[in-house]
Amino acid sequence: MRNSIRKALYKDIPGIHELLKQVNLVHHLGRPDLFKKANKYTDEEIQAIIDDPGQLLLVSIDESETVTGHAFCIYQQQFGSNLLTDVKTLYIDDICVDENHRRQHIGQQLFAEVKQIASNTGCYNITLNVWALNPSALSFYQSLGMQTLKTTLETKLG
Repeated sequence: MRNSIRKALYKDIPGIHELLKQVNLVHHLGRPDLFKKANKYTDEEIQAIIDDPGQLLLVSIDESETVTGHAFCIYQQQFGSNLLTDVKTLYIDDICVDENHRRQHIGQQLFAEVKQIASNTGCYNITLNVWALNPSALSFYQSLGMQTLKTTLETKLG
């Protein structure tokens, strides 16, 4: 099967929801103290993301137009900081490949497209967060050449 990557369309929203459920379940099972078992976005919120030029929502689709992966991205830029430079970043807020379509290089294809778009739009870098509960995701991102930028630590109280 051949997958292609394109910007998301409204018709992709049901497939995107299926992937968001898979992402949520990983997080909920790993940290039920932090993650509810719930939908991250409503249909209207996904529509707004699709329409927002400050965000990028890509999907991977197969020949039958089934959504097999997605990448939610947000353009970020800090202006006028006394400390930080004004670099433009493309932040990957959420990336997922359907559990039935893994090991087909869809994640690599999504990341390559994100990287190309980031380069074409003048971004300095691409960033994302990985939860400690998901070491396979960390390994995947490292295999793409990503390196640790910062680390968030916690102490639970009570």
